[in-house]
Amino acid sequence: MADLPTHTIVFEILTRLPAKDVGRSKSVCKQWYALLSTQDFVKIHCSRSVVSSNQRVLLIDDLTCSVRPIISNNNDYGPSSTVTFPFHHQNNDVSILSHLNGLLCVCLNHTYELLLWNPTTTAFKRLSTPDSHEFYINNLDAIGLYVDADDDYKVLHIKRRSGVLGVYVYSREVDSWRNIPFITRQEYLSPHFNWSAGTFCGGTLYFTVCECWIGGTNVVICFDVNSEQFKEISFPPVPSNGMVQGVLVNVKNVLHMFASTGMFEMTIDLWTLQGDYWIKVLSCPPIPPISLSLWCDITHYVTNGNWFVMTKLGKLFTIEMDMKPFECFYPVSWFRGFKGAVFVQTIVSPSI
Repeated sequence: MADLPTHTIVFEILTRLPAKDVGRSKSVCKQWYALLSTQDFVKIHCSRSVVSSNQRVLLIDDLTCSVRPIISNNNDYGPSSTVTFPFHHQNNDVSILSHLNGLLCVCLNHTYELLLWNPTTTAFKRLSTPDSHEFYINNLDAIGLYVDADDDYKVLHIKRRSGVLGVYVYSREVDSWRNIPFITRQEYLSPHFNWSAGTFCGGTLYFTVCECWIGGTNVVICFDVNSEQFKEISFPPVPSNGMVQGVLVNVKNVLHMFASTGMFEMTIDLWTLQGDYWIKVLSCPPIPPISLSLWCDITHYVTNGNWFVMTKLGKLFTIEMDMKPFECFYPVSWFRGFKGAVFVQTIVSPSI
């Protein structure tokens, strides 16, 4: 350590600080401000921030927006702290569409505008402009956040309008939108199909596309973020005699799916994607009957040998498991209802 240059030692120490401490450290001196603002620092700090202690749950209801830690010893939500939105809104009409590396892509429901927002630093960026018409319509559109090979943060916006599909990519680097081609089956353009938010894993964005009735078609659409090509793969072979919900999650750069099926009682299977095929990891016992509102609000955490089925109200069900890849929390990318997200506290900026 004595042979290392002083600036290298400082760099190594600062990249391990919590995000809010990095923000405060910028005021120490001009040299630190310049160092902590470089993209290299932000990238390395972000990579070292993906640990369970930096995970937070953000929940929005009609009156408040709050952030809560996840308590590791009982694996439930901790005390909440109120968050003030840094942008204008009406009655908390903010929907969380996707998140990645501490950035949330949100929609203002009264204007349909899209924004990138870092709730840790409070910085935000409006993505919708009158000339680009990049506005989001719930139940028709889908959003995915990703980072390409050039470390440019991008937003994929899939729009369905009267049987016509448009696909647009926003680049943080150039601060603009562009249209890209997407050829898919005509039936997926129907509002009878529900598109999930995109889950970024291994250079690909994945979307579940599920028909909105019992026994309907369910598929996964994949978007290679570097070639910008789409393809379709099959859904895990789950029973179709009830409601089906596929929740995708990136676990150490391997895609997994929590596939829920049922009507009153619910069964959940955990699957992992190998190539283009799904391999079942384990099944849980049937979960006792729950209300439809909770059924549609389920998300998942896995940590320390336990799999927790959660809602905005807290822990719903616990499944014991013993799998080393799941030693810390790995949240899904969205809550049903778009009113919650699990994010990592980082200093990643929504703009350059």
